[in-house]
Amino acid sequence: MRALLPYLRPYRRPMSLAFVLMLIEAAVELWQPLLLAKLIQEGIGGKDVGAVYVWGGWLIASALGGFVCGIVNTFWASHVSQSLAHDLRSDLLRGVQSAGLSDLRGFKPAALLGRMTGDVTQVQAAVYFCLRLFFRSPLLIAGSVVLAMLVDWRLGLPLAVTVPILLAVVYVAIRKGFHAFGEAQENMDRTSGILRENLAGMRLIRAMVRRAGEYERFGAANAAWRDRTTSALRLSEMTIPGALLAMNLIVLAILTAGSGLLADGGAEAGELVAVVNYALRVIGALSFVTMIITSLSRAAASWRRIAEVLRLPEEKDCAAAASAGHSEGRGAGDADTYADAIRPPAGDIVFAGVGFRYPDAPDVAVLRDLSFRVRRGGTAVVMGMTGAGKTSLLQLLPRLYESAAGRIEIGGVDIRALSKETLRAAIGYVPQQSVLFEGTVRDNLRMGALEATDAELEAAALAAQIHGEIAALPGGYDTRLSAGGSLSGGQRQRLAVARALVRRPELLLLDDCTSALDAVTEGRLLRSLREIGCTVLMSTQKVAAARHADLILLLSDGSLAAQGKHDELLASSPLYREIVRSQSKEAQEIHA
Repeated sequence: MRALLPYLRPYRRPMSLAFVLMLIEAAVELWQPLLLAKLIQEGIGGKDVGAVYVWGGWLIASALGGFVCGIVNTFWASHVSQSLAHDLRSDLLRGVQSAGLSDLRGFKPAALLGRMTGDVTQVQAAVYFCLRLFFRSPLLIAGSVVLAMLVDWRLGLPLAVTVPILLAVVYVAIRKGFHAFGEAQENMDRTSGILRENLAGMRLIRAMVRRAGEYERFGAANAAWRDRTTSALRLSEMTIPGALLAMNLIVLAILTAGSGLLADGGAEAGELVAVVNYALRVIGALSFVTMIITSLSRAAASWRRIAEVLRLPEEKDCAAAASAGHSEGRGAGDADTYADAIRPPAGDIVFAGVGFRYPDAPDVAVLRDLSFRVRRGGTAVVMGMTGAGKTSLLQLLPRLYESAAGRIEIGGVDIRALSKETLRAAIGYVPQQSVLFEGTVRDNLRMGALEATDAELEAAALAAQIHGEIAALPGGYDTRLSAGGSLSGGQRQRLAVARALVRRPELLLLDDCTSALDAVTEGRLLRSLREIGCTVLMSTQKVAAARHADLILLLSDGSLAAQGKHDELLASSPLYREIVRSQSKEAQEIHA
């Protein structure tokens, strides 16, 4: 957990103050048995009322001083731990947002959410306990043993012999707890993932009569989480009661030995009381070790999971600018300068021998040797069977993923020579699943361009064929939407298209985002997009959407099987004819 230190460095002063207050509180607590011994020996034993008032006053003052130090220590410990949690959550979100999609493919959403919430909370709690209790408990234990030996070595010897052995046992328990709680956290991720799937697919589960099966699946994961957590907790919970039992036997041994020494005159009552008091303080400190063991074990497991996300490399930018073959002939050292100097791209889109493989599956060619040109302002439709590579092709243009071979140009400029920010500023992207955010309709549209005016929002909504339905909502553009959305699938898709149009993009990418639209609405939307004048590249399964496109790209198993207009492909491509025939037959059956 050394990597946690940079996060704690900004809070050195409050941590130092909390640590000093903790030392003072521990010192005061260690001083109290000595004051009590003085009160017994000089006040009660010596029958001196004045001594009782003096030493009793010191006891009261020390108790009040320790109370004040404890309260202030708690304040600063809470401040540091809560600030640390704030910083970690911010950096985790920043890391997820800046990491490449290929690196994030290894993390399920439930696992990322668990790291940002539960794991951060575990680390936060551990830091709080360290500043409040963790260092205080060892100080009390060590100080109590040393001072008991100084008061009377014969009475303190059982403590000096037994306590190191007990601490060694506790250390072994901590080491085993680290591993056990790590496995428990993994089980929690699996359980959270199943719960998330059930919440998202509740309608489908009911429609498919799968509730019993999901109960069983969730029950198995939940039981595994319970069993592993119980096993980890049992380890720590059994360690401390055993240690406390041993300590209570030690107290009994001290009292037995002390009674003999008192009878022989070898020790005084105040000394016996002081040593027993120190033994009781050791017991009290050990009772906190259960909480400390559990907290540190969970925190260590949680920090490993957090660090996996924090170590994700940032999305690379202009990585291939040096090899892009710019017409200006700049070298590798000028790549960033060149990229920053280029204006947002405009012009024809050219794919030249483009190939692509996902980084986590390098042996599988998703796209192979794609070559085509889309004229500026034209509409190109990407078609093909499921798994043909349509979505992957669209994701290469905004460089969500990098092509493994070939070149992609916009306006004669290799997109790898552009900074991703510059490139993406010229692109409107609508994914397959239309995502809405918490807020109003207006807020969701302004995600496309924060500075957009109300008139621009309405113009984009009109072009996306959604303005009338927004106006009919109870609050119009100020109607609040939940993240899940209260709109129909078609409304959500058109709202997502409007959000992309607010950007006034040079290139509009539509990834099968008209699937929920009826033929009439889809036709009006496509005609509206052609009138806007931006270049449109859309993937779809519908022949009706492709019929009037300037270019149809027909993919088959990652390769370009054919390209051309509708009539050209009808005459030349058996695969396209089969697609048209199947959809025509389906339409006839529906009408029949």
